[in-house]
Order: sequence, then C-alpha cells, then structure tokens
Amino acid sequence: QVRLVESGGGLVQAGGSLRLSCAASGRTFTKYAMGWFRQALGKEREFVAAFSWTGDTFYRDSVKGRFTISGDNAENTVYLQMNGLKPEDTAVYYCAARTYYSDTVDDLSAFGSWGQGTQVTVSS
Repeated sequence: QVRLVESGGGLVQAGGSLRLSCAASGRTFTKYAMGWFRQALGKEREFVAAFSWTGDTFYRDSVKGRFTISGDNAENTVYLQMNGLKPEDTAVYYCAARTYYSDTVDDLSAFGSWGQGTQVTVSS
C-alpha cells in the first residue's frame, strides 16, 4: 500500500491561489497514476485532476485553465496548484493513488489508496 499525506489547504479569498501537496511513502510510488478528488459538504466525492508519470494530465472541465497537477519523482510528492479559486471550489481535497485498472480516468473506484484530506475554503 501507498501511504499518502496531504497538506496545503486553508482559507483564501475568491481569486486567490493555493498549492496542495501529497507526500507518498510505502510501495513504489511512481508505478501508480495519481489523482486529486474533492468532496463538498453534503455532496459526493468528485474527480478533480489526474496525473501519470509519463506526463499525461486530466482535469474536470470546471477547473481546466485554473488548476495544474504535477509530480516530483525525487520528492515522492504530487502537487495541485489552484489559481483563480472560486467559492464553489470549497471542499475537502483528497489525494489518491490509482491502484486498480479502469477504462475511465476519473473512476473513483480505481483509486485504492487515499490520504486523509485537506480542507480548502474559498470565501466570496
């Protein structure tokens, strides 16, 4: 199993930026594609972005052009740079490792290892 620990959440005004980090330990980190998900209060967890170590990236439509996912192999860390934040981005953000096969990049069930989450709150 891969152990994941998120950090970098906080309170920010609309239009501001935050950078989330996901530090990994355990089994070979770079064999797994990585993803960020979020869950707003009272809503289902949803896909935000995914990253493969071959350089492919994927985003949900509402964050394209504002969020950037990246990884640092040497640091065993995956990042989510969030710019132009909006109140609707408020949620607990989770980092996850894609440990199972799926045809769909945003398939939540394909991600078998999860962090504990970090709260992002965007005020209007």
